[in-house]
Amino acid sequence: MSDFFKTKRVVVTGGAGFLGQYIQEGLRQRGCREILVPRVEEYDLVKMEDVVRMYEQMRPDIVIHLAAVVGGIEANRRQPGRFFYENLMMGVQLIEQGRLRKIEKFVAIGTICAYPKFTPVPFKEADLWNGYPEETNAPYGLAKKMLLVQSQAYRQEYGLNSIFLLPVNLYGPGDNFDPAVSHVIPALIRKCVDAAEEGRDYIECWGTGRASREFLYAADAAEGILLAAEHYNQSDPVNLGTGYEITIRDLAEKIADLTGFDGQLRWDTSRPDGQPRRCLDTSRAKKEFGFTAKTDFTTGLKKTIEWYRANKKKLQRPV
Repeated sequence: MSDFFKTKRVVVTGGAGFLGQYIQEGLRQRGCREILVPRVEEYDLVKMEDVVRMYEQMRPDIVIHLAAVVGGIEANRRQPGRFFYENLMMGVQLIEQGRLRKIEKFVAIGTICAYPKFTPVPFKEADLWNGYPEETNAPYGLAKKMLLVQSQAYRQEYGLNSIFLLPVNLYGPGDNFDPAVSHVIPALIRKCVDAAEEGRDYIECWGTGRASREFLYAADAAEGILLAAEHYNQSDPVNLGTGYEITIRDLAEKIADLTGFDGQLRWDTSRPDGQPRRCLDTSRAKKEFGFTAKTDFTTGLKKTIEWYRANKKKLQRPV
């Protein structure tokens, strides 16, 4: 590892969250001495005055913007306005204030939800503008995609070194297992582990199971983000993923097997599948900053299941 981060003041918005914990650990391993995390209790990054105060107090050289209002399909359907407004305002204001303060670099983290609903597989970065996102998460996806527009515009007019990364669905130890907002892997792990322990003979899964997804282990995602933060200085968006596609049905069966749940998987087809397919072309990340995901999917799932079992009691609340 280089000494790039050793003399940098790095602000990680969302640094206390799931991916943020891995980013912090990656920065520590790289010798970064000043990692600053604006806590939501002290800074509401939707409010311009709090963004200004954060910059004045923390004086970052680099901002890695992870903070987001996120959730699964149901959460996106319930709160599309909030998901659009809060994600847009956080990013837009952070980039604007970073530009005014002439920070060294802004690293904007986008979302795979920004891609059009029927993007050909594998998703290439050039496909981003070839259609409208899948409807259930379009407000969130479009809010995040505006940060790409802003990054490119600010680089052109002001010379701001702002980059935009598109990680695929993340998973791993420390994920959010709250059934109200969790994504598919933690949701299925919780259902299978709990059903197996309670002796239930079935679990309910959303949709048809035919939709596909790609998943990136959170520690690998953090590595990709930090490599880009150090080495990538261009306006083109970059995918972060594994290039491995799996259907939701196969995923559910795999998690059931790994957790020891031998009951029935019942599919509620009245629930939406979301985007039909997701799988990324990851060649740009490898070419531009040498990123290749290292964690085998089965290994990553086992570690995530083990973490949930070890932390289950403090995570549980009535469903």
